[in-house]
Amino acid sequence: MRAASYNQTRQKLTTYFDQTAARAWEQLTSDAPVSGIRRTVRAGRDEMLATLLDWMPDDLSGLRILDAGCGTGALSIEASQRGATVTAIDISPTLIDVAKARAAQLETGGDIEFLVGDMLDERLGQFDYVIAMDSLIHYEASDIRMSVASLAKRTAKAVLFTFAPRTPLLGAMHFVGRLIPQQQHRAPAIIPVAEQHLLSQLRDASELDQFRVRRKHRVSTGFYTSQALELVAE
Repeated sequence: MRAASYNQTRQKLTTYFDQTAARAWEQLTSDAPVSGIRRTVRAGRDEMLATLLDWMPDDLSGLRILDAGCGTGALSIEASQRGATVTAIDISPTLIDVAKARAAQLETGGDIEFLVGDMLDERLGQFDYVIAMDSLIHYEASDIRMSVASLAKRTAKAVLFTFAPRTPLLGAMHFVGRLIPQQQHRAPAIIPVAEQHLLSQLRDASELDQFRVRRKHRVSTGFYTSQALELVAE
């Protein structure tokens, strides 16, 4: 059963990314000109994407991958070009339409199934790798733990995910943001999480008993800060 906090955050994200930010997100994940602030976000996301892809084999033929929170599909397309069979799911129908259009323009070595829905839906099946890039950065540590544990139950090799690490800057931004009255079209808050606290949460999850942290990598470029963890099955 999903926690109420997870469902509430997911609903806010659905509204924001599908109704408010879809066009901006499409531009950010393309090579279209963007502002200086968004260029730093784009550079950070590009570095993080490259990191997660580097943590998987170059040849993904015969492997199943879940791109959990696929957005406009960059990781899904790259994994498919390496031969993987990819299930790409996102809460935003608009972003899924963008991802489909981009995939249709490129040759891929594998197959991609684009879906709108909940990345934790167990009906999606079993996978070799699950990747959740920046799709958990709006959640509290307890919801990240629940989400990763849920995904790990259906993962044979590794779960790769990112979270917003608690830094002085992100902590201050989050504090100030809580003091400002909510606005209808405001982006859902990024929730900074202390790394050691999150690792402790993950160690306490029985579903992750067979997983260990093998690698981690933090990216900080201007207005983008995110940290990746690789949980591998033993």
